[in-house]
Amino acid sequence: MMKFRCAVDTCPHNLQSKMMAGLEAEVDDLEEDAPPAQEVEDGEEDAEEDVEEGAGAAADKEGASSSKKKKKKKKKKKSASVAGEAPAAAATGEAKGDVEEVDGEEGDPDAAADAGETGAGAAKKRKKKKKKKGSAGVPTCPGGTGSKVAPARGVTGFTDSYVRHGQTEPPTIPVEDLFEEGSFPEGEILEHPRDFNSFRITSEEKRAEERLQYAGLYDKARKAAEVHRQVRRHAQSYIKPGIKLIDMCTMLEEKNRELVRENGLDAGIAFPTGCSLNHVAAHYTPNNGDDTVLKHGDVMKVDFGTQVEGRIIDCAWTVSFDPQFDPLLEAAREATNTGIRNAGIDVPLNEVGAAIQEVMESYEVEINGTTYPVKSVRNLNGHSIGPYEIHAGKNVPIVKGGDATRMEEGEFFAIETFGSTGRGHVVEDLECSHYMKDFNAPRVPLRLPKARQLLSHINKTFGTLAFCRRWLERPDGGSTTINGVSGKQEKYVGALKQLCDSGLVNAYPPLCDVRGSYVAQYEHTILMRPTCVEVLSRGDDF
Repeated sequence: MMKFRCAVDTCPHNLQSKMMAGLEAEVDDLEEDAPPAQEVEDGEEDAEEDVEEGAGAAADKEGASSSKKKKKKKKKKKSASVAGEAPAAAATGEAKGDVEEVDGEEGDPDAAADAGETGAGAAKKRKKKKKKKGSAGVPTCPGGTGSKVAPARGVTGFTDSYVRHGQTEPPTIPVEDLFEEGSFPEGEILEHPRDFNSFRITSEEKRAEERLQYAGLYDKARKAAEVHRQVRRHAQSYIKPGIKLIDMCTMLEEKNRELVRENGLDAGIAFPTGCSLNHVAAHYTPNNGDDTVLKHGDVMKVDFGTQVEGRIIDCAWTVSFDPQFDPLLEAAREATNTGIRNAGIDVPLNEVGAAIQEVMESYEVEINGTTYPVKSVRNLNGHSIGPYEIHAGKNVPIVKGGDATRMEEGEFFAIETFGSTGRGHVVEDLECSHYMKDFNAPRVPLRLPKARQLLSHINKTFGTLAFCRRWLERPDGGSTTINGVSGKQEKYVGALKQLCDSGLVNAYPPLCDVRGSYVAQYEHTILMRPTCVEVLSRGDDF
């Protein structure tokens, strides 16, 4: 079959008409010399000996002129195009078969085996093409750049996706230096679930009024939300089995202070970092001396907050490394998203709870060969959020029934859900680490001078925001801006107990389901805007 190919390769361009005139004669000679590969592929009944003999002759010719073929391959294709070879090949069929053999024929295994160097070259080219195709799909972060994947399950995207805003890796630039005032990223926007007032949603006048009235408020909340996103994305890169929980919390809180540019009560951490494990649902953070280590089989809820001028972002997710817990995490995540979709102005809170429970309890999870139904933890709730007040009075249930109080315009809510493989009911247990001054604390005379001194420290450093014992024992007592390096509280446990006994400070011990069970949690902060619902803390991770 090389006779026709060589004739085309050596034909001068100015003799095209002569070549075309002799094309049929060349093809007839080709048919007499050897059976065409196309005919063999189509299964026409030729003698097997003739096929093998023709293929061997073709292989001998190809072996003798292999270097010449490689040099002339591009020239051959060009010449064929100029001389009108494609139409001729279409008319005869043999020419088409010959071109396919040169490019790498796959239909005839015997011919491919005898083709020697030509067949090897064709296979090599096919391999190169596949490699090129595979390298084309380089992953990119939704909405921006990034490349690092979290070692834990339960989140999506890249942990360094904040670099699209000009942030360093690891993040070191305070978020307010990355954005101009009034331009912090908007959260996810959802329509109110009810057509309670179409004028609110469609009127441009209403939207303009909203921008004028609430622009400053929204910007503070969005700044806190962007800090939270960047801090948690960074934390997701180093949370892995073997890390001490106290080290994890310290790193996360230091990064929170750095990116929000901690400034006392004007900007900082909203409450201690929760890292509740397995059957512990909430309110656990390690005290100094607690050397608990995260293990591969643990299910950990990471819950922390950021505040800017009292506008709090409360957001949480669940960390696991064992894929058997994936359905449990998915149940809590989807239940939280369902609660968000059902939230809106004038929506009764009990309807949100009913929708959450329906989704949560549609899941089950198999752990070590035993199947467990996922239950909503009935005595844990979402809640409204006020300025410097993490629990502002309204509860968002995660089970049906309960209060029919409605959501109102301008309110902030933490929509959080807890799914458990245990009883679905939590009790206070373990050593307490979380404390918070009562928002409506009465005026109470204090007997111990140490208690009065500690209360003064709490008022100026934390106000009505939550704190933990680790912070009291820091050199700055919880805030470098306020206390410098001379804020550490010494021998304060008795004074703290008196503040709790007097009702000035509330203790929040860990909340636990039955031992051996597992609890998952997801949480977002949302805002009831006049024209829509904004999911302030939404990110590309969950």
